[in-house]
Amino acid sequence: MPPPPPMPWPRYLKAHGLHPRKGLGQHFLIEESFLARIADAAELEAGEWALEIGAGPGTLTRHLALRAAHVVAVEIDTRFLPLLQEILAPYSNITVIPGDILALDPGALVQGHPYRVIGNIPYYITSAILRHVMEASPRPRRVVLTVQHEVARRITAGPGAMSLLAVSVQVYGRPRVVARIPAGAFWPRPEVDSAVVVIDPYERPAVDLGDPDWFFEVVRAGFQQRRKQLHNALSHGLGLPDPVVREALTRAGIDPARRAETLSLEEWAALSAALRSFWREAREGRSLPTEGV
Repeated sequence: MPPPPPMPWPRYLKAHGLHPRKGLGQHFLIEESFLARIADAAELEAGEWALEIGAGPGTLTRHLALRAAHVVAVEIDTRFLPLLQEILAPYSNITVIPGDILALDPGALVQGHPYRVIGNIPYYITSAILRHVMEASPRPRRVVLTVQHEVARRITAGPGAMSLLAVSVQVYGRPRVVARIPAGAFWPRPEVDSAVVVIDPYERPAVDLGDPDWFFEVVRAGFQQRRKQLHNALSHGLGLPDPVVREALTRAGIDPARRAETLSLEEWAALSAALRSFWREAREGRSLPTEGV
């Protein structure tokens, strides 16, 4: 099948009474050359399915259909469903699923087939979506996301400039930026450029998470007040006495005066384990530190 023909997307959408919703962070990529480049970045192999997060009007969906055995396109905005039926009618290998990807099981959506995740997602749910798909069973073989350029920089940052988002991604896979997309390639035009991030998942997390929910609770607490020294941020964020947090940091070999962005994944894992051991000790009725260390 030949590449999809260019379409006057803004005029087409307006003719159907469809306007982007700011509340959903909707900026639709409409430049065909970049759409093809994103689809190529997935490097879909024979028999693999594509799980698209946020189909919108189907601009990228059409390109994925040419490369995947089957495309499952998830769209939360039901206004687009009639348009998607019309736009995607020429393709027999697409299933459109109305709903929120965070409320759906990625593995069930692709019916157990090997798959890759592709999406243009807003910043405010990037971390949640990434953890959701990276913890899915089976895991995707690759994740390709279009995000704001600054968000892409945060995802790929190393110790010294880490963030909750960077930790959330790098625990599960290796991220890299493969393309920059100018704001003019979107409609409506956003205020900043975007970037395409490719994440290749590891067979298992980069570090021993222990209890993943607890691990991320600790990391989240550390970054909630990132300008504070780590012992202060964790004490406030976790509701633990400062001496307990200081002792846990010491056990993990971390200076309590450091800040969250300087920690490596290995240090977060060690800190999470040390803090968790205090919870066990508290449940067993053993005394906890009450004075500064």
